[in-house]
Parts: sequence; structure tokens; C-alpha cells
Amino acid sequence: MNDIIESLKEIGLNSYEAKVYVALLKKYPATGYEISKLADIPQSRAYDTLKALENSQIVMSSNTKPVTYTPIRPKELTKRYKRKINSTLDFLEKKLPNVKEDYTEPILTVNGSNEIREKIIEIIKNARREIYLEIWSQDFKFIEKELLEGYNRGLDIKIVGYDNFECTFGTVFKHASAREIEHSLGGRMVFITADNSEGLFGKIESKKNETVVSIWTKNKDVVFLIKEFIVHDMYLIDIEGQFPEQLKYFYGKGLKRLKDKVLSQNAEYRIH
Repeated sequence: MNDIIESLKEIGLNSYEAKVYVALLKKYPATGYEISKLADIPQSRAYDTLKALENSQIVMSSNTKPVTYTPIRPKELTKRYKRKINSTLDFLEKKLPNVKEDYTEPILTVNGSNEIREKIIEIIKNARREIYLEIWSQDFKFIEKELLEGYNRGLDIKIVGYDNFECTFGTVFKHASAREIEHSLGGRMVFITADNSEGLFGKIESKKNETVVSIWTKNKDVVFLIKEFIVHDMYLIDIEGQFPEQLKYFYGKGLKRLKDKVLSQNAEYRIH
């Protein structure tokens, strides 16, 4: 019964009103005295509450002496509150965007490996069309189940996989420089976008004794940049796979001449 009381409070009734309405459903018509006993509330509060419920047209009083009270049907109550809630939501949906026309989605931090994995799982579950993901095999195992469920419900899933990555679904581009990148960065990174509307990127595991931090956002400009990063990695991996000898001839082993052209000699991060 407590869960019914709590649910009635959630739609707007206070604690006394919820208790009185439930008590009346058990026995009606009933006097104020009877209701106070059934609802287990002080008699004075029972009469105040009945008056408030009568004003809200949730209970009806008789013209008899003593006065008795009858509740409206539960279906009528729920129908009324559905109309009220839907009307309020429709109003807010129309008016809230006008409060600040240039609203910008925030960019928030997620701290800790477990919290980051939980946020990735949430992103996957919310996705409706596609997932673009860049992840190490050690971290993939924590989200593989949710990704497979998403694939089975129709998500287009494309993954850049590091470090002996194995996956039986979606399209996978295997990155060959996982160990070098992990060593250079001092940990493992993760990048994910869903439906061009939500994304996360950052370090998910660190070789140092530090709390890892990732960035989560629904800011479409930032999500676009995350997806572009993943897509360009996919382009490069596929091209390297199709033309290994030609690329080695033009750019040297490990694309050294290309990296020298793009990055400074003192660049801290020269692995890609």
C-alpha cells in the first residue's frame, strides 16, 4: 500500500491527501471520523484534507448529517492527471526553448574507469541508428554484450579495435600500433559517438596512479569532431591495409616521412 501512497504523491497529492483517498476507496461513503481511523491520521487533519480534496473534485460530500464522503473512481483520477501532466509537458515543450534561444549543450567530465564504462553502456543503449567506436580489446569486453544487443536490434556498428581485437559483428578496423600508442600515452583511450548526437572521449585506463577522466557531451559540434577523428582513423587503417607496399615506398616504414612532414621533431606524440 505504501507504494500506492508514494505514487499518488508523485502526481501531486500530499501525504494526507493520498492516505485519505486510499482510505475512502476501501470504504465509502464514510464520515470524517471513520476516514481518520482508516487513514490513521488525526481527525482534525482528516477534515482539512477532505475539504482540500473536495475543492479539487477528487471527493464528493453528501448533504446528510453526519456528512459522508465518496471518492471519484480511480480511472477518473488517473485520466484527469494524465490530461493535466500531458498539457503541462506540451506547454513546457513549446515554451522552454524560448527562455534561452542560444542554449548550448554542456561538456561534462566522467571520472573513473567504471563510471566511464557505465556511461558508454548508457550511450549504446540510447542509440537508435549507429555507433562509431574506437577502443582497446581489454575495455571492449566490458561493453561487448550491450553492443551485440544493439547490433541485433539494428544498429550500424563500426569499430576501430586495438591490441589483438576480436569481434564477430559490425565492421571492425584493426589498428596495428596499439602497444606503441598505449606506451606513448601512458594508458588507453576510448572514443564513441551515437547517432551524431552523443559522444564520449578520453582516457579509460592509465599506467600511472591517477584517476582517469573522459569527456561526455551531447554538443553536436563536439560529437562531430569525435566522429571525424574515428572516421579518419578508419580511412587510414583501410588504406594502409590495401596499399602497404606503396605507402612504405612513398612515406617510409611506419609512415615516418609523412609524420615528419606533419609533426615537429619535438612532438611528444608521434604515434598514430
